Amino acid sequence: MTKPQRPDVPEEWVRRVDAVLSALPGCDEDPAWTGVRWRVAGATVAHIFGGHDQRFRITFRARDDEVLAFEHMGEPYFVVGGNAVGMLLDEHTDWQEVAEMVTDSYLIQAPQRLAEQGDPTLPQ
Repeated sequence: MTKPQRPDVPEEWVRRVDAVLSALPGCDEDPAWTGVRWRVAGATVAHIFGGHDQRFRITFRARDDEVLAFEHMGEPYFVVGGNAVGMLLDEHTDWQEVAEMVTDSYLIQAPQRLAEQGDPTLPQ
């Protein structure tokens, strides 16, 4: 039996994530094996895609202490492995929360010189 096709991510959702991440130094949108990803200095910051189950997900990086919290919160959050976590997306998604999570992911993945440019609260 063949798996159902993965659905295309709604363009509006891609634009929402891109508006946040493309504003950060050196972070670029890139086609992924499925869906769309954003990378900085070769490291993936976020990846948004549709699954075979017809549900949409975004994955990103989190600090170690946050990974455990995501694991215990349950759906819509999930842990991929290591410091990679994710969130199921739907019509009820809080896009401000997504913006905060992918910005934090950028700060984790970006080289320090870029992270400092992208976050004015970091020491210069």
